[in-house]
Amino acid sequence: MGDLRCGYIALVGRPNVGKSTLLNRILGQKISITSRRPQTTRHRVLGIKTLPSTQLIYVDTPGIHDFSGRAMNRHMNRTASSVLLDVDVVVFLVDGLRWTADDELVLQKLEQITCPVILAVNKIDLLGNREELLPRLQGLSEKRPFEQIIPISASKGDNVAELEAVVEALLPLAPPLFPEDQVTDRSVRFLAAELVREKLFRKLGKELPYGLTVEIEQFKSEVSITHIHALIWVERKSQKNIVIGKQGRVLKEVGTEARRDIEELIDGKVNLKLWVKVKEGWADDERALHSLGYIHDD
Repeated sequence: MGDLRCGYIALVGRPNVGKSTLLNRILGQKISITSRRPQTTRHRVLGIKTLPSTQLIYVDTPGIHDFSGRAMNRHMNRTASSVLLDVDVVVFLVDGLRWTADDELVLQKLEQITCPVILAVNKIDLLGNREELLPRLQGLSEKRPFEQIIPISASKGDNVAELEAVVEALLPLAPPLFPEDQVTDRSVRFLAAELVREKLFRKLGKELPYGLTVEIEQFKSEVSITHIHALIWVERKSQKNIVIGKQGRVLKEVGTEARRDIEELIDGKVNLKLWVKVKEGWADDERALHSLGYIHDD
């Protein structure tokens, strides 16, 4: 069978560079939720890909950013930074179109890292002129000595297999840590809550980007159907009205879309019920974050 390889790979970068999209592409299924809003990912999520001779354990992280004014933001930065200390390879994702102060912040955090760092230059499919790419890559190569620089498109799949091959070759010789059919360390209950939150972010991103979270109150599997009751927590009463929408329209649409995705996830029928409640200032309250499952990952 040859030598077995196994190791952890951190996907890091500023918010909204495509880390979750890349993880879902690599796994061939949705594990991390995505939206066009920065800071959609709030937790550390493992995505496990097992091949005949290698087990690749990808760690999707919240985007590292230079705003720590709220407890939620501090938690996300802590989560992303702590992952860096405990992996075998780092894939640093940047947007092929621009470099920001938050990218610079990630670069600074990578200074303490001794493991190989691959730079994945994402969204190359959006470059108007491919001739722009070479000078762009040249400029990025001067930022630090990267193991390799690989231009990719996580959404289209361009060069993702090449990135995976480079990662695989860098992993240490070790036996697998997870069963070969396991794809994530997260429970179906957790993934269901995330899918509801994804639909809310996509529908209400402009009006209500960060004031909401989702908690599963009941998750009960029967022979032919799974009953899920989910609470959507918001920070103010005015936000509650936005989430519900006129005549309950927004909440109904969110429920329908989330239910479809959860049914696909568990390959079975789902009865999903949603309620909206107000918990003032939850995103800036360490105790509230703890009770909602945010602070215990690290």
